[in-house]
Amino acid sequence: MTETGADEPQHTTGADRLFGLGSRFRGFFNDPRWALAIIRATVLEAAHPQIGAALADNSTFVTHPWRRLRNTVTSLQRMSGPDEEARRKEAARLNRLHARISGTDARDRRYDAMDPQVRAWVVATLFESSVAMCRFGGQPLEQDAIEELYGEFRGYLAALDGDARHLPPTVHEFWPYYERVVEEELEHTEAMRVILYRLFDHLPAPPLLHGLPTLWAAGRALAGPVIGVITVASLPEPFRRRAGLPEVPGARTLMQSAYLGAGLARFLPEGWLRTETVLDLLALSPDSDDPRARTLRALRDRMRRAGALVRLITPLPPEPDPGADTGPQRGAEEFFATVLDQTGDGYVDWPDLAAMARELAGRLDLDEPAETRLYDAFADWWRELQTALDTDGDGRVSCREYTEAVPSLAGPALIRVAEVLFDVTDANGDQRIDAAEYRALFRRGFHRDLTGTDDAYPRGAFVRDFLSFMSGRARSTPYDPLLADA
Repeated sequence: MTETGADEPQHTTGADRLFGLGSRFRGFFNDPRWALAIIRATVLEAAHPQIGAALADNSTFVTHPWRRLRNTVTSLQRMSGPDEEARRKEAARLNRLHARISGTDARDRRYDAMDPQVRAWVVATLFESSVAMCRFGGQPLEQDAIEELYGEFRGYLAALDGDARHLPPTVHEFWPYYERVVEEELEHTEAMRVILYRLFDHLPAPPLLHGLPTLWAAGRALAGPVIGVITVASLPEPFRRRAGLPEVPGARTLMQSAYLGAGLARFLPEGWLRTETVLDLLALSPDSDDPRARTLRALRDRMRRAGALVRLITPLPPEPDPGADTGPQRGAEEFFATVLDQTGDGYVDWPDLAAMARELAGRLDLDEPAETRLYDAFADWWRELQTALDTDGDGRVSCREYTEAVPSLAGPALIRVAEVLFDVTDANGDQRIDAAEYRALFRRGFHRDLTGTDDAYPRGAFVRDFLSFMSGRARSTPYDPLLADA
């Protein structure tokens, strides 16, 4: 087998294998074990001090985990697909996104998402966790398969960075590199602790299960701790020991059983566990206009009855029903938590607004310079918010500061955000958003009947609706799934 050379361009043997339906890399997408492997890889990424700091400061994985998962899977599919142009565009988008993420951690150490060694570590964790996934499931890969898979992952890094020289050229050289990073560079970071001990214990329900808080809480109470135990048991022993991560007696057996059980699910009828199908269903709100929503509404009615039974036979405390309040307005505190505080740290600052811009740009698949226009508009809005609301001068807006000056949200900069969003959505430039353009923006949760003889959404109405959502806190069927849902 020919490995991808350190200085070779992306169109190498490893890259060519990666970019196609027959690659080993793509074959893992619909493997149920991949879900466990991705969690493990994410923990190992978050344990890197640079990545952990970037996640803590900029990521929405705590407050919007389902949205983050969906976006990650979509990106991986684009990057590993056979369409070279889609691959090029996605790599450029990821590079622009990462170029905007830099700063310092709590110990005043710099982090930069474009650091090539850091990006190489992300790919390394995905490769190593894929190999470990097969080993834990009782079906270890043969050496030639491991070498082939490694060539594909180096091809992925080459497509992203232009070369793969920051990963060792051969599998034989990879393992000492991996062990050195694990033993010398990884730390017990705050982001890693959040993933292991907070994320799954407090995981918000996906849109599919909105309105079923008791049933979701019961399942989460059982699954959350188990996922944490399984993940800790699967981590490299040197790192577990150095980080002081406790291993529950029997955890390794439980972990191997989980991987084995997930592997058996591969024998279900083809298509039942396709990743994109599962994610589409989880993201589908029963009140949307998707044809599948009718079936989901009937299913949710049955699940509600099951939830009522759970409340009768278990001591679980009642949870507030997120779908109970169907009024047009929501409280200022709720709006702050669900919409403005995208990173979930209790404050609003630039990373929160950048996350909104990132989500909108991703939905519209924007290229430069449209993406930059949108980011610039959100940056102007942040400066306006900071000037109007940051009364204590700490560089961020607390919930108290926000609730005391809510009317200040609807300033000229927010109007500019709405206008730029309209311009980049209006692909043909006719000053109206037709149904196809509207769906491009709100492809999830689309539930609006376009009115008028030409079935178009004029600029004025679009701007008013956006301002109503962002400043008046009006509930919105299209905007809630886009910016508020988990």
